Parts: sequence; C-alpha cells; structure tokens
Amino acid sequence: MTAPNEITVPQLLRLIGTPDCPAIVDVSIDPDFDADPYLIPASFRHAHTDVAGLEDRLAGHACVVTCQKGGKLSQGFVARLRSDGVRAEYLSGGMYAWREAAGTCRIPAAIVPAKVDGSTLWVTRHRPKIDRIACPWLIRRFVDPAARFLFVSPSEVEGVAERFAATPFDIEDAFWSHRGPLCTFDTLLDEFGLRTAALDRLSEVVRGADTDRHDIAPQAAGLLAISVGLSRQYRDDTEQLAAGLAVYDALYRWARDGFEEGHDWPADRN
Repeated sequence: MTAPNEITVPQLLRLIGTPDCPAIVDVSIDPDFDADPYLIPASFRHAHTDVAGLEDRLAGHACVVTCQKGGKLSQGFVARLRSDGVRAEYLSGGMYAWREAAGTCRIPAAIVPAKVDGSTLWVTRHRPKIDRIACPWLIRRFVDPAARFLFVSPSEVEGVAERFAATPFDIEDAFWSHRGPLCTFDTLLDEFGLRTAALDRLSEVVRGADTDRHDIAPQAAGLLAISVGLSRQYRDDTEQLAAGLAVYDALYRWARDGFEEGHDWPADRN
C-alpha cells in the first residue's frame, strides 16, 4: 500500500512535462550521484542537510524528493518538509526504480549548461517563431523549470553569450542548433536523452513547421499558422514566449494522449 507521502514512478512520469509538475529534488549524496550521474527530467540536486534552503527555494510550491533507493534520505527529508507544512512526497524506489521503469528517460548531468545566478541562461535571436519557442518550452518543462531566455539581435547573440555567460541556441555554428535536416528541438532531445514516443511525435510537428516541410506531419501547417499569429500578436518576445508555452503544453498532451483522436460532424457519424 502506497504511503500518504509517497509517489510512484508512473505517477510522477505522468506529471513531468506538464505545468502541474511539482519541483523534483534529488538529495542523493555525492558518491551515489557520481556513480550514476543522471537526472530525472526537470529535477535539480540539493543537499539533504539544507532543509531551510530548499524551503526558501520552493516558496510554497509542492515537491517530490528522490535519492538513490527512496530510503532514509528522501523519506527523512520529506518528513522534515512536511513537518514545516511543505507539500512533499518521496519517490518510491528512488533513482533505482526510475532507471529500471519502462518509458522513463534520464538526463546526463554533464550536458546541462552551467547555471548563472541559480538557473540556466540561454540566448537566441529575437522575434521567435517556432524553434525558438519550442526549445524554451522543452527546457522549462524537462530540463530546468527556472531557465531564463534572452532574445537579442541576430548579430549580437554570440557577444551577449560571451558577456553574460549565456548559452546560445538556434543560431548557425552553435552546439545547440540545427544539424542536417533536424532542427534545434531535435538536438535538445538527442543531447538531453529525451527521446520518448510523445516527444518524438511532437518533434516531427516542430521540424515540419520550422523547416517548411509540412509533409513530415500534417499538424505542422497548423503550428506554423499559430506561430506566425503569435509573432504578430506580441511585440515583446518574453510575452510571446509566455503565451507560446501554453500552445506547446497543449501540443504535448496531444502527442502523449490524444494523437489518435479525430473530429467530425455530425458528432455521431461513424
């Protein structure tokens, strides 16, 4: 029987990638993590000795805590948090259970860019359309929920990256960019180890829209239309990104749960 403060791998898996996902906190001790240096998507590491620091960081948000086996570290940490009124659960079986479960993926910790003032910092060309909205969505939902994004003139991306220690993306010759027929969204999926059935399905729509190859996925034409509309609706790129996140949240749920559903009229037509 599941404990009141326990969450299972399948339950957490359903939450990751959605706006409802709690903060995921890895409190594994360094030797355990160094022996298997991978992260659950959207998670971050935190010392199990620093309860107050995590409470400040959570700022009232719910969290799921994991350690190597889901034993004393995560359960004790969760008990401390709950005693202070924090909504906290521990992951049943910990990282071992996550690693062995079907349908999960793990991010190599070494590939995540260094954080700047507590979160990853990315920079790209201004006036985003498709890839430059899809990539921030993927990063925020699966890599670093606190990630920040800078939009600047194309000629200034590399200079801003150097001056502000930001990671450039979706520009020519950058590591995080198009590779052959694949777009930057694909590069993120490959490098972060996020190739799942749902994200692969979504990537085809993004790639088709971003490279004007609507034959790849019929939904690509619709994504292009919505993306162009958003770019006309917002002058501020950060405001446009905020609105675009909701679009990709919906597309992800379609790719994960609703891709086989159709629609017709009259409603009772076979």
